Amino acid sequence: MTFFDLYGQKIITAIGVHFLYVLISVSIGFVVALVLGILLSRVPRMARFVLPLISIFQTIPGVVFIGVLFLYLGMKPVTVITALAIYAMFPILKNTYVGLMEVDASLIEAARGCGMSPLERLFEVELPLAVPSIIGGLRMSTVYTVSWAVLASMIGLGGLGEFIYIGIATNNNALIVAGAVPAAVMAVVLSLLIDLFKRRSVRKAGV
Repeated sequence: MTFFDLYGQKIITAIGVHFLYVLISVSIGFVVALVLGILLSRVPRMARFVLPLISIFQTIPGVVFIGVLFLYLGMKPVTVITALAIYAMFPILKNTYVGLMEVDASLIEAARGCGMSPLERLFEVELPLAVPSIIGGLRMSTVYTVSWAVLASMIGLGGLGEFIYIGIATNNNALIVAGAVPAAVMAVVLSLLIDLFKRRSVRKAGV
C-alpha cells in the first residue's frame, strides 16, 4: 500500500478540520477587532492603555495559552477556536486602529462640513480609506492562524498538526511533510486570495 492509501483520507479530513479552525477563528477575530479598533480610534486614552497590553499578551506562547484554556474549557473545539480567535484579533485590531488614525483630518472635516453624521463619516469616509491597512492585518492574521492551528493537535482535536507531532514523535519524516506541506500551501493560497480581495477593495474604494 502507498502512503496515500494509508493516510490519504486522514490527511483530507485533517485539512478540512484545519481550515475550519482558521475560518471560524479569523472570522470571529475580525469582527471583534474591527469593533475594538473603531472604539480605540475614538477613545485615544483607552488606546494608550490597551495597545501596550496587547503587545505584552502577544509575547505569551500559544502553547501556554491554549494549555490554560484547556484547563477551564476542556478538550473541545471551542477551546482551540477561542485561543485562535484571540490571537487572530491582534494584528487586525492594530491595523484597524492605525488605518483609521491615519485618515487625513481634512477629509473628515470636509465630510463634517457636508453635514455627514459621525456614523456616515465612519462608514463612507474613514473605513473605506482604512481598507488597505485593515485587510493587511487580516492577511497577516490569517497566515499566522494557519500555523497556530497546529496547536489543536496538542489536546487531541485534530488538524494538520496531528501529523506533524506524530511524525516528530515517531521520527517519520513522511508524516511531518504530510502535515507541514498542506499547512504551508493553505497559508499561501489564503494569503493570495486576501491580496486579490485587497486590490479589488482598494479599486472599489478609490483609495
